[in-house]
Amino acid sequence: MAQINVIGQNGGRTIDLELPEVNKGVLHDVVTWQLASRRRGTASTKTRAQVSATGKKMFSQKGTGNARHGDRSVPTFVGGGVAFGPKPRSYSYTLPRKVRQLGLAMALAARQEDGKLTAVDGFGLDGKTKGFVSWAKDNGMDGSERVLIVTDDAQARQAARNVAWATVLPVAGLNAYDILRHDRLVIDAVVLEPAQEEGEEA
Repeated sequence: MAQINVIGQNGGRTIDLELPEVNKGVLHDVVTWQLASRRRGTASTKTRAQVSATGKKMFSQKGTGNARHGDRSVPTFVGGGVAFGPKPRSYSYTLPRKVRQLGLAMALAARQEDGKLTAVDGFGLDGKTKGFVSWAKDNGMDGSERVLIVTDDAQARQAARNVAWATVLPVAGLNAYDILRHDRLVIDAVVLEPAQEEGEEA
């Protein structure tokens, strides 16, 4: 059972959260799935049928000493078509919902184990970058780590969005990949509390 201290204007309490044991294999599967879904898949090449070239036979079949070519668009010539080249496609695939949820929970667990998970209830910011930098310094964030801020507080997001070492996401955008590629996670406490209630009911 992980105990997470809540800071902020309405902080001062502790959230007891049941987090799974970190499994690198599951995290790898989830991150690979996420990155595959983000690929645009727009790479495209022309086949010999699509290259703009004459269809006239290049030279006589016999007597020239050259190979028996009949088309300039073949892949062996510069400017010809590409054999087995890429075509527009989707790289996304389906990953079971339970595996996706488990991967997200494990990413949270990984940050909790490292002592890099901070729950906030009330940032109390006015949307100014200077205010966020001061708030971050007071809470042990001096810019030496990459920090992911996950909050629905519009003022907090506005204040943090111009800070080079901080990445801002709304709660709906929370995902395992972004958690793992940042050193520290700062998240709205309310996101973790519903998970606590579900654990108690179970």
